[in-house]
Amino acid sequence: MTVNLSSSHEFTTIIESLKLLSNQDVLKSQKRFGVTGREMLGISIYDLRKMAKGKKNHTLALDLWETGIHEARMLAAMMDDPAQVTLAQMEAWVVDFDSWDICDVVTDELFIHAPNMLAVIPRWVVREEEFVKRAAFAMIAAIVVHRKDVSDDIIKTYFLLIEAAADDNRNFVKKAVNWALRNIGKWKPSLRSDAIACAKHLLIQESSSARWIAKDALKEFINKFGGNDEI
Repeated sequence: MTVNLSSSHEFTTIIESLKLLSNQDVLKSQKRFGVTGREMLGISIYDLRKMAKGKKNHTLALDLWETGIHEARMLAAMMDDPAQVTLAQMEAWVVDFDSWDICDVVTDELFIHAPNMLAVIPRWVVREEEFVKRAAFAMIAAIVVHRKDVSDDIIKTYFLLIEAAADDNRNFVKKAVNWALRNIGKWKPSLRSDAIACAKHLLIQESSSARWIAKDALKEFINKFGGNDEI
């Protein structure tokens, strides 16, 4: 790993602080929730957010990511400057995803605010790696909530991606596909009927994962919009 000299002192201080915050009870709890990683310290996301608050440093974020430490990578996503995130960086980081929480934090906190964020979604939905594919749908789920500048015409194209990936029975993929569909239905009133139609189409598929995605999404739509005649 090469640490940039301009940030070496701050880098060292952050790594030392992370190690001091290491908590075995938190680590055990994280593992119970399916959080994995090559090197995990056991630090709550709330403590990581406190460390990252008010700090933006692209160079430092790159250095933190290169450590491979689970919590340092979470912090990198929170501290990076999305305007400086390149397509090459996104492609390099996504293949390092080794846990659902890393995937979701990086996509939600950083990737959906990067200049090339729309370009990677159609690329990643056809990738075989579980967390790469999850990243595409986690981005869709986050975009409809946080990126109001993305047009409905673009969001509408994602129904085809959802339908195409709905037969992927891997846990972290199917849950992200479901998450994307539910978020579109909940956060995009103008596309709600399309989201319902997509769910109903999945409901009659042979794939058990597609039917699960559909049933779960329709259940939430009914609970939230039960008075809607379209459901």
